[in-house]
Amino acid sequence: MREHVFLKLGGSVITDKETPFTAREDVVRRIAREIVQAMQVRPAMRLVIGHGSGSFGHVVAHRYRTHEGWRDANSWRGFAETAHAAAQLNRLVVGWLLDEGLSAVSFQPSASALCQGGKLCAMAVEPIERALDAGLTPVVYGDVALDVQQGFTIISTEHIFAYLAERLRPVRIVLAGMVDGVYERDPVRDPLACRIAWITPAQWETVRTALGASHAVDVTGGMVSKVQIMVELVQAHPELQVSIVSGAIAGRVHEALLGRLSEGTQIGARAPAV
Repeated sequence: MREHVFLKLGGSVITDKETPFTAREDVVRRIAREIVQAMQVRPAMRLVIGHGSGSFGHVVAHRYRTHEGWRDANSWRGFAETAHAAAQLNRLVVGWLLDEGLSAVSFQPSASALCQGGKLCAMAVEPIERALDAGLTPVVYGDVALDVQQGFTIISTEHIFAYLAERLRPVRIVLAGMVDGVYERDPVRDPLACRIAWITPAQWETVRTALGASHAVDVTGGMVSKVQIMVELVQAHPELQVSIVSGAIAGRVHEALLGRLSEGTQIGARAPAV
C-alpha cells in the first residue's frame, strides 16, 4: 500500500540565510542521498519535497515587504523579483536532486495558487497526484501567489503542505531545518535552551509562549507560524505524525522519513504513552 510523505528542506539549512543568494549544495546533495536510501528501504513511499527560499526569496521579499501585499507603485516589481529569486533556488535544488538519483520534478506554486486575505484557497493538486502515481518526486517551494484581496502574498511551504494534505493525506511530514527540533528559546542565541520533545494540540498554547523567533530574516512567520500550522494539521488529522529535525545532522532526514526517529521534536494529536 502506497504512503504519502512530505519533506520540507528549510531555507535555513539549504542556504546561508546571512549571505544573500548562497545555496548549500553539499547539504542538498547529502540529504538527497538520504532520501534515496529511505525510499529504497520503503518502496511504497511516495514523497513530496518542498523547500524554503532562504537567502534567495526571503531577502528580496523583505526588501519589498512582499508578504504585506500591494502597497505602492513598486510593489508589483517586488512580486516579480521575489518569484524569480525563489525559482532560482528551486532550479538549483531540483538539479542536485536529479544528480543524486531522484526523479524530481518542479511544480511552481504561483502558477496555479490563489489566495484570499493571505490564506491559500486554491492550487492545482491533480498534476502532483498524477506525478506521484507515475513514481516521480514532485518538488514545491515557498513562493509568491496572487491574492484576491491584497493583490498578492507569500505562501510558505508549510501552507502548501497543509493545502496538499487535505487531498493527499500524508502519514508523515518531516520539516528539516538547521536546528534539531523546537526549542523553548532560540538555540543559536542561547546554547543552553531546552529542546521540546513532544508537542500536542492540548499543549500548544503553553508551548507557543516559550518559543523564540527565527534568528535570520523570515517573512513567513518563523518557527511559531510553522508549528502552528502543523498543530492544526495533526488536530484535523489525528493519524498524521510530524517531525521537526536538523537537516544539518547526517542521518536525521533518513531516520525521520522512515518514522523511526527519537531526536528532534515530534508533533502529534497525542503524546506517546510513557
